[in-house]
Amino acid sequence: MENLNSYVVILYFSVLCLLAVFGANRYYLVYQYLKHKKNPHRPKARFDELPYVTIQLPMYNEMYVAERLIDAVVKMDYPVDRLEIQVLDDSTDETVSIASRRVDMYREQGIDISYIHRDNRKGFKAGALAEGMRIARGEFIAVFDADFVPNRNFLHNTIHYFTDDQIGMVQLRWSHLNRNYSLMTQLQSIFLDGHFVIEHTARNRTGCFFNFNGTAGIWRKVAIADGGGWEHDTLTEDLDLSYRTQMKGWKFVYLPELAVPAELPVDVIAFKAQQHRWAKGSIQTCKKLLPRIMHANLPFKVKREAFVHLAANFAYLLMIPLSIAILPVMILRRNLNWGQMMALDVPLFLMATVSFAVFYIVSQKELYANWTQTLKYLPMLMALGIGLSVNNSVAVVEAMLNQESEFVRTPKFGIEDKKDKWVGKKYRGNKKMLIPAIELVLAIYFTFAVIISIAEGIWLTMPFLLMFQFGYSYMSYQSFSIMIKKRLVLKRASANAFSH
Repeated sequence: MENLNSYVVILYFSVLCLLAVFGANRYYLVYQYLKHKKNPHRPKARFDELPYVTIQLPMYNEMYVAERLIDAVVKMDYPVDRLEIQVLDDSTDETVSIASRRVDMYREQGIDISYIHRDNRKGFKAGALAEGMRIARGEFIAVFDADFVPNRNFLHNTIHYFTDDQIGMVQLRWSHLNRNYSLMTQLQSIFLDGHFVIEHTARNRTGCFFNFNGTAGIWRKVAIADGGGWEHDTLTEDLDLSYRTQMKGWKFVYLPELAVPAELPVDVIAFKAQQHRWAKGSIQTCKKLLPRIMHANLPFKVKREAFVHLAANFAYLLMIPLSIAILPVMILRRNLNWGQMMALDVPLFLMATVSFAVFYIVSQKELYANWTQTLKYLPMLMALGIGLSVNNSVAVVEAMLNQESEFVRTPKFGIEDKKDKWVGKKYRGNKKMLIPAIELVLAIYFTFAVIISIAEGIWLTMPFLLMFQFGYSYMSYQSFSIMIKKRLVLKRASANAFSH
């Protein structure tokens, strides 16, 4: 029994040490961001004659947002004789008629816009982009997903960076149309802000690799081809192509001072499906490319940051044994004095937990004048990260076992403010009952751990236990409640149809 206790404690601290490595890298990224934030990129020159650009709009069942995107792109400030727009639609629902009618309307007005519909989803989004690129006339290709609303000056703000022949891609930051819609969208916006403000800027300005985010960016067409083109053997075709292209020597530019608004998922099931896709795709890309990167003739800092970036989602997998071990370790260590507890826990706490808070606080301070108001969300943000661990661990395991899955789109409902409704609308996220069930079990487990902590007077661990308890409870409750709500809506719709 004593050996088993020792193994549990060793497992617990081993996992914490590994998580601390990722935490230490957050500090590094924040430091590099603060060091380089006042050194923005500038175009090498300006084109005397603007080059020909193709804008690609990949879609799959986007009936609520298709018109919004097409309208925004058509209004873009760029010479009409130098611009081609491709609506790449793989839809199987009303989006087909909605998008094609919009395209026909603008074509009659003299806009060079085409509607390209595939009868299959071969290669999913990557396949659609490759199909469009095959016939694209533009020297440069911009991409916008259906949930984005690009600004009129997007092309003027980006195209002149390509006067440098080494530049292969320019990426803009994402902003959020519906940031204040709900607690879920608030937390998502903070998550994304950390990625787009700190990670991208630090990596790009220190000469490390960073990635095109699948949208809100513009590519040099020959760079795509030189990188090997769009491939669909991972669920993150954008990350995959980005690393392959940069390994070929192409330089990328990131412009955090410019943003393209996008709609955040309002459905927690859709959010989890999106996170699952991103986590699984990043591990697939890690398996595919990390060995090549490590053997390539690249600076050590590039290899080190590529490793941390591509392997980051393994941290979610580490959260599961950590979660299970917390209660027994807490009981085993209940007789330690405060000095012993602090000596063991504080260094790991600073690396694994405080780094998380610092990372997101800095991103909010950089973006918002009222950033102090977002501090109240930090405990919930940490809880959300914990709550995602089951969902994303499943994604990591699937990637490691080479389990194939389709590209599950994130439902968009045209939600921009609090008066907009989505529950009764057509699209639903991918439902996986097993994951919410596991989250519920872990929520009950941590409720039990909180009770024991109170009974034993172990107050130091209470904040962590509550975060774990809230994170798993929130994810499970939101998932089950949305499934129930949508089932009731469907029943009412069926009853109404039958009565008529």
